[in-house]
This record gives sequence, C-alpha cells and structure tokens, in this order.
Amino acid sequence: MLFRSELMTKHGKVRLIEAPDLPAGWVGKNHAVWVGAEEAKEGWLLFTDADVLHGENSAASALQIAHEQKAELISFSPEQITETWYEKSLIPVVYCRLASKFSFDDVNDPQKKAAAANGQLLLIRRDVYNAEGGHAAIAGEVLEDVALAKRVKAAGYRIWFGSGKGVVRARMYRSFEAMWQGWKKNLYRLMGNDPGAMAAEIVNAVVPILLLTFAVSLLWGGSGNWRIGVVSTVVAVGLWHWMYAMELIRNKFPAELTGYGIPGKLLYAGALWASYRSHQKGTLVWKGREYPVGTSGASKR
Repeated sequence: MLFRSELMTKHGKVRLIEAPDLPAGWVGKNHAVWVGAEEAKEGWLLFTDADVLHGENSAASALQIAHEQKAELISFSPEQITETWYEKSLIPVVYCRLASKFSFDDVNDPQKKAAAANGQLLLIRRDVYNAEGGHAAIAGEVLEDVALAKRVKAAGYRIWFGSGKGVVRARMYRSFEAMWQGWKKNLYRLMGNDPGAMAAEIVNAVVPILLLTFAVSLLWGGSGNWRIGVVSTVVAVGLWHWMYAMELIRNKFPAELTGYGIPGKLLYAGALWASYRSHQKGTLVWKGREYPVGTSGASKR
C-alpha cells in the first residue's frame, strides 16, 4: 500500500480504485479491469499488469502504431526477463512455440482469422471496447486477452500484435510454483485446446531429445574407438543446440539461453500435459480461486 501511495503522490492523475467483491461468472482480473475501464474517461484504454516494466514511450509507441496501421487494438508481446534456471529454461520455449501458433503477420492480416494479444500491454479504442461488450463480454475467460482480440477482429476491426522488445519488459513469475501454476492454467488452451494438438506439441518437444539420446548411445556402443564416440557425441549435441539457438534468435531471445534448451523442452512437455489434465478434470486454480473449465468460467469462490 505504501508503494501505491507514493505512486499516487508522484503522479497526480493516478487513482486507486477498490473493486467490489467478485461476482459469480467473473475471473478476478477481468472484473478488476472492467471496474477500472468504467472509471476511465479518455478515448483509448490501456491495460497493463503490475509486473510490467514500460519503456519511456511505450504508450506513445502503441498510439503511433495504432494511427499508422489504422488499428483499433494494439498489443505487444513483452520482452521476457528471466533470472532463475527454470525461467530461462521454460519461458523461451513457450514463447517460441506461441510464435509458431500466433504469427504476428497472420494476426495482423485482416484477411486471416488468427487473433491474439497479450494482456501485459493492450491498448484499445474505447468505442470499440464498448461496442464489443468489453471485459463483461468475456467475464469468465481465463485467456481474456486472446478472447478480446478474437472478438474485436471477428467484428471487423483491425488489430495489431508485435514484439515488445525495446518497448516493454516483464518478469512473469518469481517462483517455480507460480510459473508452473501459471502455465498449467493457460498452456493447453494456448496450444489449441485440443488433445491432438497437445500430443503433437509434446512429440515435437520430447522426441528430438529421445532421438539424440538414442543416437549418442549408439555412437558410444557401436564404436570401438572412444575418440570417435566423443567426437560424434559433440557433433550430435552441438547440432541440436545450434538448431535451438536459431529458434531463440528468430524469436528475439539471447543465444546464451541455448544451454537451457533440453530442460526447457522437457519442462514444456510436462507443463502442457499438466495443463491438459487440469482441463480434463474440469477445474483450473489460479491465485487462490477455482475456475470451472468449459463453462462461462464463473468463479467458484
């Protein structure tokens, strides 16, 4: 509360709004931002998260893109801050896979149905927000940012989604438990909400590692010369890491995270399976609340 008081003292236009008790049918975040949006007066609404670090001109950059692209909804995929081994392992893998599912070019093409956004920084024209029902229309959606983007694009409005590198950064999780719970909540839906798509993702993550392990075993077992085994192993492992490094670089992650690739792929497969199991059981848990799956998403408590 002290931090909030200091923030309001420093910036006179900042107000703290206390949200009432969570109504049935709402996800907590959706209700909180809806209450805030109802108080806002300007023509554009900027939604952002508490863990986001904004560049000096992040809002201005978003507005400029809106005018240049004639877009009604603008969102950035923030540059990810990773400090622990598990963040460096899992988060780049997840974002690389998301990039393959939600290509910026496809999302930004008005002729394609693909739609996505990131609620860590989302700017939307107020009249469009109101016309599409705002967060009240997606009250029970756990993936509210993607749901809002889909709703806006389906209505014929222009959306723009791009990299936030140099504009906005975020460290999403401060503990392994929080990271696991977060991706357990979202990952299955993000990757298609379909058992077949989930299986393909797990195969894509795990099978190359199994093949690498098998190849190394063969090289050592089938070679009568230990030097050949060592050289062959270095080449095989090096090739796998080189391919992962290229994937990281394409998605604007530093190449030095390459060494975390194998544990990252395994964690990704595990988190995706855990997310699938949660959806199959019908209940998602996030920040002390339970949300049913496959319904309006109403909070149980």
